[in-house]
Amino acid sequence: MSGVAGRPRIKDVAEYAGVSPKTVSNVINNFEHVSDRTREAVKEAIDALGYRVNLAGRQLRQGRTGMITLAVPELDVAYFAELAGLVMAEADRRGRTVLLHRTNGVRERELAALHGFDAQFTDGVVLSPLALHPRDLATRDRDLPVVLLGERPAEGGTDHVAIDNVAAAREATAHLLSRGRRRIAVVGGRVRGRQGTDRLRTDGYREALKEAGVPFDGDLVIPVDAFQWRDGARAATALLDTDPRPDALLCLNDHLALGALRALHERRVSVPGSLDVVGFDDIEASRFSVPSLTTVAPDKQEIARAAVALLLDRIDDPGGAPPRDHVVGHELIVRESTGC
Repeated sequence: MSGVAGRPRIKDVAEYAGVSPKTVSNVINNFEHVSDRTREAVKEAIDALGYRVNLAGRQLRQGRTGMITLAVPELDVAYFAELAGLVMAEADRRGRTVLLHRTNGVRERELAALHGFDAQFTDGVVLSPLALHPRDLATRDRDLPVVLLGERPAEGGTDHVAIDNVAAAREATAHLLSRGRRRIAVVGGRVRGRQGTDRLRTDGYREALKEAGVPFDGDLVIPVDAFQWRDGARAATALLDTDPRPDALLCLNDHLALGALRALHERRVSVPGSLDVVGFDDIEASRFSVPSLTTVAPDKQEIARAAVALLLDRIDDPGGAPPRDHVVGHELIVRESTGC
């Protein structure tokens, strides 16, 4: 066959490769029971003919749109912007399109996502909630596949992807303690209330102090209005006016940490000479700050991969496996802000 007039079809690929159309379909859908030799022949035929899968037609035949929703609190927080890019890349690799929705951490907007605010356009939702109540998950639309990112407001019932925030904060605090720091302030921390990310990371901090025999001081847990640069700068400035000052800051995201670094620079406080700073999230800016920022790096690539995979599994088999918790790895990246 020298060529195919018009857009090539599966039967054209099958004829070129010397196999049946069913075999071509099995290769396209990554079915396991195809020999390597046959799979390679079909792939060569696809490349030679320029065949492209008609995803739209396939999805419509299955009663689906081929689109999924990603709902995140903010896009001007670099962690969520970076994660959104990774989710979109992973969805694209799996033949899906992502509708991006910003909730601003507002419960009503998170509920709208949870109940399928654009259900006519999307097959499922990946949601990073901040404001949902525990009862909200119990009343959600069960026909809409949902995967939650971060700390969910209630146990069970929904597929979930997160790092171990307690362990991550414990490791970051232990690193500061190993450098002789004893008055470690938690910027963005919280000791009461629901088990959100801020509370869990504060719990990990307290565990590390206890293991090291360092008394916990509630005055060193500093809540913030938001997790933005300015909030970190304000918290650091206020802490510098206390007596005694802290000798380290554990900031619960990199925006807070980078804002704190700026405030410390303006007050001519040496980092890491007089005071250490640690962040969370390993956003790109943390590698280029002066000093570069020690930070906890969640495996964002794996978060994106796992979230999309769990959602597509649930879309394909709504009544399949029970809800799954996928714990993603993390790593403490030690840089100049703690003396690397």
